[in-house]
Amino acid sequence: MGTDHGVELTVLREDEWDRWYDTLYRAFGAAPAPAEQRELDRSVTEFDRSLVARDGDAIVGTAGAFSFRMTVPGGAAVPAAGVTLVSVVATHRRRGVLTSMMRRQLDEVRALGEPVAVLTASEPAIYGRFGYGAATFRLSGEIDTARVTAALPARAEEVRLRYAEPADVLDACERVYAALVPRRPGMLVRQPGWERAGLLDPVSRRDGGSALQCVVAELDGAVSGYARFRTRTGWSVSGADGTVHLKDLAALDPATEAALWRFLFGIDLMTTVSVESRPVDDAWPHLVSDPRRCRPRLRDDAYVRLVDVGAALAARTYQTPVDVVFEVEDAFCPWNAGRWRLTGDAKGASCARTTDAADLALSVRELGSAYLGGVTLLSLAAAGRVRETRPGALTEASVAFGSPVAPWLPHGF
Repeated sequence: MGTDHGVELTVLREDEWDRWYDTLYRAFGAAPAPAEQRELDRSVTEFDRSLVARDGDAIVGTAGAFSFRMTVPGGAAVPAAGVTLVSVVATHRRRGVLTSMMRRQLDEVRALGEPVAVLTASEPAIYGRFGYGAATFRLSGEIDTARVTAALPARAEEVRLRYAEPADVLDACERVYAALVPRRPGMLVRQPGWERAGLLDPVSRRDGGSALQCVVAELDGAVSGYARFRTRTGWSVSGADGTVHLKDLAALDPATEAALWRFLFGIDLMTTVSVESRPVDDAWPHLVSDPRRCRPRLRDDAYVRLVDVGAALAARTYQTPVDVVFEVEDAFCPWNAGRWRLTGDAKGASCARTTDAADLALSVRELGSAYLGGVTLLSLAAAGRVRETRPGALTEASVAFGSPVAPWLPHGF
């Protein structure tokens, strides 16, 4: 398959993975990946889902996909293409290379029967034109633990904490993670090999900090949570001024979660806990004594694209009964364009083609944003991106699409 400018698209061969991977890093202007990261990335590469853009003998573009399953409202794990490693080298921009790769990739995702594609965007403005909408957000912060304390709910004092080598307790931590996946939309069922991502600890990326540490929590004699983190010492004229950099924290119950946060707040010689990429409804802003001293920040994270509108909308459940006809615009995947009747409730849903009059008009991008329940159709309508044609339909659908738990992407890919 070629582009309008003579660039050919082919499937990645194993013997050219190194050149392909190096092209990606060149396009991103990044230093070479540490050997540990490089080895993991190669091991999880799905070669039959990885594309090479070629101009003669030169590799000028890359794109790949992972065969994930992603949780949707209601707890079902839906097949989802994890779009990844997308790049075009600077010499070949604006020549249709990216569009050609997106075209081929979405055609193949559809052929595989995956109703949804998901990605994290280095440049969010790029992917809207291919139908991806911002669907999850992440909460970060810098918690001033010299001035902030953590409240403890019932039973938190019963939680036992112990240090462990991260690799030694990986299986126990993965069981905790697996138990949490059905509880929150946007989480990924861990595919073989991906558990190793939680252990990545290249020295070049520690920024002067310690090796990766792990504390395991136990309640009633069973592992109930864990935290992975590193510490970095620091000193000022006032004394110790170190930072705890949190990588992962997972807990099966509020007592365990609070106990882990209190532990992180109380590590000797540390005065800050740096928090990255947590759910927007995470517990810590409500555990702390002074949220203003936590400098919370919000950022877009996962972008969702409905590849098969009918199958995707039927795969999730809805908070309240809904019966609505969408007029969907989708120029890039025209098989989605037209009218769809969604009927559903908390037990299940169906979504099929219809000739009935539309109640709401929107593009597939807005459906992607609202799909996991973290972005409301009402807010999109306020931005002029959803149009109501039947009075009351917008509120009905917006409430139904919501999720009691904020969607969250637990890690990049």
